[in-house]
Amino acid sequence: MTEYALLTSVVITLFSLSVALYFDLRYQRIPNLLCLLTFLLGITVNSYFHSWDGLLEALSGAGLATLLLIPAYYFKILGAGDVKLIIGIGTLAGPLVLTWSIAYGVIFGAFTSILIATKAVGWRGLKMMIYRYIDCLYLRTYFKPEKGDAGRVNVPYAPALMLGWMLATYVNHDIDDLMWTIEVIINEISTSLNLI
Repeated sequence: MTEYALLTSVVITLFSLSVALYFDLRYQRIPNLLCLLTFLLGITVNSYFHSWDGLLEALSGAGLATLLLIPAYYFKILGAGDVKLIIGIGTLAGPLVLTWSIAYGVIFGAFTSILIATKAVGWRGLKMMIYRYIDCLYLRTYFKPEKGDAGRVNVPYAPALMLGWMLATYVNHDIDDLMWTIEVIINEISTSLNLI
């Protein structure tokens, strides 16, 4: 991936995830328009910089996101907005970064979900959820969460998805080349300004 293509993808993805984070935390929904724009920009950017190979990369990222996340939506682990957003991010990031983003997002999601749910219902609600799950395991039956249980809290998942993408992007070896290029450009600009 060229530096310009990578920089464009990273900036668009960061912007989309930031807007999604705001809407998910504030309104507990991610706008369909944002998901659609992210999807279309991913296809456009990859097609522009890499022609047919870029289009194939974008579509394979979106297809992989669909395969991985439709079961999570079906079992009500993720909301439709989260799934649509990650499908759009898949067109920008491609399958490799997307896979790691989802994997890291699941890990971060365990922590962010507990923190957000605990903030909403307090330690008492968290203890209620833990005891309910212990009872479910012991009696081998599922009990619905009662009022005040942390399990009843609708937890926005955009924070976990954003953290997962950020970590996946940070450990991507292509980012090292991009950061080096940006550093060289900044040094050249500062040298040019010092000469004036």
